[in-house]
Parts: sequence; structure tokens; C-alpha cells
Amino acid sequence: MTTVLLVLSFLGFISIVVEDFTKIDKAKTTLFFGTLVWVLYFIAPPNGLDTPQVMESLNENLLEIATLWLFLMAAMTFVAYVSHKGVIDGIVNKVMPTHMSERRLMLLTGLFAFVFSSMADNITATLVCITVLVSLNLNAEKLLRYIILVVFAVNSGGAALITGDVTTLMIFLAGKVKIADLVLLSIPALSAVLFLSFLLSRSLTGEVVLVKREIEIAKGDRIIAGLFLATIIGTIGANVAFGIPPVLSFLFGLAVMFMAVHFLNKDEAVLEYIRKIEFDTLLFFLGVLLLVGMLKELHVLEHFPTLYEKLPVVVANYSVGLFSALIDNVPLTAALLKSGIEMTEGQWLTLTYSVGVGGSLLAIGSAAGVVAMSKIPALTFMAYLRYFGYLLVAYTVGFLGVFVISYLL
Repeated sequence: MTTVLLVLSFLGFISIVVEDFTKIDKAKTTLFFGTLVWVLYFIAPPNGLDTPQVMESLNENLLEIATLWLFLMAAMTFVAYVSHKGVIDGIVNKVMPTHMSERRLMLLTGLFAFVFSSMADNITATLVCITVLVSLNLNAEKLLRYIILVVFAVNSGGAALITGDVTTLMIFLAGKVKIADLVLLSIPALSAVLFLSFLLSRSLTGEVVLVKREIEIAKGDRIIAGLFLATIIGTIGANVAFGIPPVLSFLFGLAVMFMAVHFLNKDEAVLEYIRKIEFDTLLFFLGVLLLVGMLKELHVLEHFPTLYEKLPVVVANYSVGLFSALIDNVPLTAALLKSGIEMTEGQWLTLTYSVGVGGSLLAIGSAAGVVAMSKIPALTFMAYLRYFGYLLVAYTVGFLGVFVISYLL
């Protein structure tokens, strides 16, 4: 049975990589294999385990999954509301100038993607940036350069705050890094984005015109947008000051948002926005974490620290970032957290950057890259691969910056 469970878990991870070929959504395949292995684990527990012991293992895994799920659900519902109300489009109209050079557009695109992805999920940030860029009617070659920067920038921004990237949230919830450390991480992460924007814009010499449209944002929607920002800031502050778990703060913020919308606009079916969030993303995380949990129960993850035994920690962390371009960073991070690897807080910080940003090196390495490929026909796997050198240099620059900070810590 142990062999069967290992094979099925392996097939579950393979289904993520071959999604483009099978055309089967990875949320479906990971959930199928993730639940299947646990059902079989109950039917024929290996190593002579009894049902109460298996149940305890499942409950432990479900608690971790539920914490992550609820946090993401709350954050994504907030984003769905402000996006539907035109708040995000309104911000874009105010931030972006009407006339600018292509080089300046590259810089502003990187900055906006970085900042926005720190507060929202990477998928939303990517979609917003793509919508703006497509409206500029750039030629295909130039558009690809901007999209490459967007993917790198949203992953970099997401890695710098627990609200921006799932892997950062996972490492934070495991108690490996503090909020203050992640704020410091944002400095080299942003520097890497600016460096990449410089590399990608060297051959750009043209001008662009942004056609703006009037967007009327109701006063109540502005209040909700402010509440979203207050929830993000309050989540960070409450954790630092009182140790309140981020999931509890965000759920409270969501509850306040529901009440605020009710009193501001009684005809608004605010609970309907829960239906608008990316449940396929949540189901994917559920399936992946069930698979990783099974690998932990089968003691497979106990062999993972071998990389850290053979290589210096900094080299191993840098290499893990490269692996995350091929292996989805969620199961990779979960495997590292559950493998029992011992590192200092500064070393965990370098790992936070590497798993969060390393996926940008290939189009299939991050959710942002996959979304971009689905929206831009010209962005194929091979077209993205042409910029691998630029991305690797930028990733290395950012990693070295985080390493310096981790050394100081």
C-alpha cells in the first residue's frame, strides 16, 4: 500500500506539470489524487496504524489547509468586490499618465505590479496589468517584454507580504519569519524588479498614449476600498502587537465589510461576491496540500534535507528557487516546511524570496505566468524562455540582496 500511495502522489504532482498537454485543470487532478490517497490510507493503513491514529494525522493536515483556505477566501472576496466596483480601474487611471515614453511605461508597470500584488493575489494583479497593457495596442514583441516584467514583478511583490503570496503566508504561519523581516525583504525584491525593467527597456524608444475612460466610484465603494487597506494594515499590526493570527484578522475585516455594505447599500447582495472568487485556485491548494500531507505521513519528506546536507544553506536555497520554476512552489514550500529542515530566521527569509520569485523563470513556474499565457496568444512557453537570461540575472540580484539582509539579521 505504501508503494501505491507513493505512485498516486507522484501522479498527482505530474498532473500539474502536464496540464498544458492533457487540458485537464490541475485543480481537478490534484483534488482527485489528494483525496484518493487519503481514502486508501484509511482503508489499508500502512505500518499497522489504527483508525484513530490515521484520523489524527488527517485532522492535523486539515487544520493547516483550513487556515490557508479561509485567509485566501477572505482576501479574494475583498478583491472581487473592489474589482467589480471599478475601484481598481479607477486607481489605474489616476496613477498612469496619459502620455509617456515606453521606458517610463516599463518602470511604472513594474512598480504598479509590485505594489498591487503585495496587497492582492498574484492572479488579480496579473489580470489588471494585462488589461491595461493590451489597451495600449503595443506590437507583439514589445508587449511580451512588458508581460515578462509583470510576471516577475507580481511574484516579487507577492513574496514581500503575507497578503501577496501563498508561499510567504505558509512560511509565516509556520513561524519561520516575522512581518518586520518581510518588510525588509521588499527592498531587494523591488530592486530586482527595477533592474529587470532597465534590462527589458534598453531597446525601447517609442511613446505610448493611454486612453482613459471616466469611472464613477460611489462613496460607499471608496469606503470599502479603504476598509480593505485598513484590514491589510490592521492584520500586520495586530500580529506584531498581539500575535493575532492573520486569518482571524482578515475574517474579521471581511465581516466588517459585509456589515458596512449592508448599511451603505441595503440592496447589495454582498455575499454573492464569495461566488466570484477563484475557487479552482482554492481547490488546487487543497489537493496539493493533501498530497504533501500524505508524503509526510509516508516519511518521504524526511529525505528532503539531503540537499541541505550536501550544499551550503545559501546555495541550497538559491537552487530551490530554480526548482520552483519546474515544480509548483506551493507543494515545494509545503515539503520544505514539513521536512524538518533547521535554518536561522535570515536563512528562511532567503528561502521565502527564492520560492516566491524563482517560479518567474519559466512560464509554467507560477500562477501569474500561466494566467499570462492564457491571456496573451503570443506568449508561448518558448517565447517566454527567450527571456530566461534576463530573468535569471534579476532573480540573482534580488537573492543576493536578500542574502545581505539575512546576514545582518
